[in-house]
Amino acid sequence: MTILKTTLLFTTLTLVLAGCSAATDETANAHAPDEAQGDAAGHDEHGHGAGVRVTHYTPDSELFVEYPPLVAGQASEFVAHLTWLKDFTPASAGRLIVTLSGDNRPDERVEVNVSDTAGIFRPVLTPRHQGIRRLTLSLVTPSRTIVHDLGEVDVFADQTSADLALSHDAEQPGLISFTKEQQWKMPFATAQAVSAPVRDSVAVSATLRPRAAGEAMLTAPGAGILRATADGFPELGMAVKAGQVLAYLSPRLGGDTDAASLELDVQRARIRSEQAEADLERLQALLADEAIPARRVREASLAARLAKAELQAATQRMRGLAGASGGIALRSPVSGRIVAVNGAAGAAVNEGQTIIHVASLDTLWLEARIAESDLGRIAAPTGASFELDGGPTPVTLDVGRNARLVAYGGMVDATTRTVPAIFEFANGEGSLRAGMRVRARVYSGSGRPGIVIPAAAVLDEHGQPVVYVLRQGESFERRPVRVGARDGDRIAITSGLAAGERVVTTGAYQIRLAAASPATMGHGHAH
Repeated sequence: MTILKTTLLFTTLTLVLAGCSAATDETANAHAPDEAQGDAAGHDEHGHGAGVRVTHYTPDSELFVEYPPLVAGQASEFVAHLTWLKDFTPASAGRLIVTLSGDNRPDERVEVNVSDTAGIFRPVLTPRHQGIRRLTLSLVTPSRTIVHDLGEVDVFADQTSADLALSHDAEQPGLISFTKEQQWKMPFATAQAVSAPVRDSVAVSATLRPRAAGEAMLTAPGAGILRATADGFPELGMAVKAGQVLAYLSPRLGGDTDAASLELDVQRARIRSEQAEADLERLQALLADEAIPARRVREASLAARLAKAELQAATQRMRGLAGASGGIALRSPVSGRIVAVNGAAGAAVNEGQTIIHVASLDTLWLEARIAESDLGRIAAPTGASFELDGGPTPVTLDVGRNARLVAYGGMVDATTRTVPAIFEFANGEGSLRAGMRVRARVYSGSGRPGIVIPAAAVLDEHGQPVVYVLRQGESFERRPVRVGARDGDRIAITSGLAAGERVVTTGAYQIRLAAASPATMGHGHAH
């Protein structure tokens, strides 16, 4: 039995060692340069085996380049990945120039066009001079030239010296691999952690509403029937101007009043007005003959004016009460848009009933309710930020810059135990709607320095705040952190991250999936 176990163990060990040897040889062959295949020669795994990896940034671009140690007289293939930081898309055009300079030696350079894979350039440089040289990679496009200065590098005398130097640069284990090709195929972005002051704030409940002078409720002054204007009955969303007639209200007839009696009142008033005018003309003629005193003419003139006013009032009453065109005009006191309509042409309404709600949405108020327990932290609010459910990014309001503090209540509400703080701001794109309830924070005015990153970079993994740190162009590290105060779309990191490190702000969830199951994300490194 012991001999059998020993034999089985020896056989298994032999197979394992043979498999490892075969895998090592296959990996070495897969990463060997293949001039015949060119860009079609893909790599199933990341990198090129043992080599130099550098990630470098300019204000406009990110360079991730892999190349073997430089040896005088030996061809060195560079695999350079260039990404535009504006939208994290690959550089799909231009020429890449690789230059070795300095050390009192002539410059050496090579240039290539972009490969068949957008964003990847594959220059091959054969250094002629040993020594300390400066390495630069420059992307030249029709509109600009981007220079990535990688600093000083060693050009070794032989391969043995190069291998010895490279053996000291072991890659950190446990990193998550996510290739540039994968990053380019999806929404992806990174941002640098920076040292910056973080404002203290308190969480509040808040509502967006029109400013006081930009809102009006048109109510029925009495019971009656709604009538449309010549332009029709107002509709939801319609733009209106201050003073514009939106509808008419024909008050209901009361008591024994009917349309016929109203018409009779008009006719009586017209007859009295005509009679008064005739009397006035007759008396004026008598005054000219000095047959009557001037007093009689003045009295007749006043009677004629009164009769005319009674005729106008009777005519207006008939038009309104009898339901003819017109009625009591309902005018908008403000310019804006109709945000609510409670009625239709021909509908009956009661006195005091709200018919039309007009609001100006160009300027809104954020009304925040600050809890009594937080009032000690806020002497005078300096701003606020709020975000909508499903909204892209929080909206930050800074008093004196893009917002105005309208009011900060001086009395605690007896029911809610809160104090209102109202901020006025411009609703430039008109995307915000009055009446929205939002999650908001009010800034207290105090702050402290800290490490700040975009809040979108922080993931909640089972209650633990986590960020994914870019260690090299295609290598990421899962990093638990402690978070501090939230400042708009930024958040403070109190531990776990240093200034200058880059975190994934868009696509972090895909990095997380790649860490959990690398096979599901695929490789596809098209080098």
